[in-house]
Amino acid sequence: MTSAQPSATQPAGQKISLANGDTMVAALLRHDIPSETAYQITTALEAAGANLRLLRPGDSFQLHHDDSGQASMLVHAPSPWLHFKAINSNGHWKVERSEIQPEIRVEVRQGEVRTSLWDAVEDGSVAPSALLSMVQIFESEFDFTADTQPGDSFRILVEARYANGAPVDFGRILAAQYISGEQTLTGIGFAAPGSDPERLSYYDAQGNSLKKMFLRSPLEFSRISSGFTYRRPHPVLGGVRPHLAIDYAAPAGTPVWAVADGVVTFAGRNSGNGIQVRVRHRAGYETYYNHLSRLGKGIRRGARVEQKQVIGQVGSTGISTGPHLDYRVAHEGKFVNPLNEKFLPGKKIDPAHLAQFSEQARALLARLEQDQALQLTIDRSWQGKS
Repeated sequence: MTSAQPSATQPAGQKISLANGDTMVAALLRHDIPSETAYQITTALEAAGANLRLLRPGDSFQLHHDDSGQASMLVHAPSPWLHFKAINSNGHWKVERSEIQPEIRVEVRQGEVRTSLWDAVEDGSVAPSALLSMVQIFESEFDFTADTQPGDSFRILVEARYANGAPVDFGRILAAQYISGEQTLTGIGFAAPGSDPERLSYYDAQGNSLKKMFLRSPLEFSRISSGFTYRRPHPVLGGVRPHLAIDYAAPAGTPVWAVADGVVTFAGRNSGNGIQVRVRHRAGYETYYNHLSRLGKGIRRGARVEQKQVIGQVGSTGISTGPHLDYRVAHEGKFVNPLNEKFLPGKKIDPAHLAQFSEQARALLARLEQDQALQLTIDRSWQGKS
């Protein structure tokens, strides 16, 4: 085996795609490769570390032939970072394994909301993975379900990963800004000295952690169908009744997560609430998740849960007109509006690291704003990337 790079001038060869139920051997046999040759190729690939059991319908490989029409080489690329080249050497198949190191380019991506945050994905401005990473940075500061408005915009300074000059995917976000009306949220990635430099924590420009005690929403990208009120016409029971909750409309089966660390105080069926989970948190808070279709793995009374751990799935159990999550927050035994509650702030950055953080924050924001100003057109080469 060798780590030599595949030749850039190598002809494309014959593309063979796997059909339903195919293995690589079956696909080769279907293209008139003798069974002995097909097994020799796959055996050599597996000996070189290729996991052919991971192949799925639609995956493909390149098969080359010599001048006499005999199979001479097969190129299998399970990922942009790993290539296998099986070569026929006098009837014996040898495999060259190429591991490609990502080329990291720090770039600015930006987008604008027309009807939803996903507009930026659909028009190719940013990849879904990068958009979700940005949402996770600000999820304790901003409810992207309730508060996103047309005209909102964002920009991120992100590590883009390339293989042989072609864009593949995104890595870490170094800095991000989300602008909604008069509000500008800023997130700066920082790894404190002595910590894993690849794992960033995010802070505002003053060094306050963006990870708060509570998330702003227990779901990702849903729609508020009913708000917190003391007088709401009840859609099932009739009359005007208090609705001391936020209803999130979402498809059945959508994961529901705990908005903060805590201990489960109830998990099961509870009359009109259907399948319910209640979680007790510090500082006198308790959260309620109603009408679930099922409980999350290990969710039972007394179980400890972490922020963003899946505790159940959206359903329509109990008194409900359709799939949704009835989400409630109580503080010191009294229900409060989750959208208005001022939860406990996150930790401030260690004073010993504040000067280093401030210098890094200034440099990243300057780069973000400078590159954003220079990026007059959107780079469409990223459209469809993860």
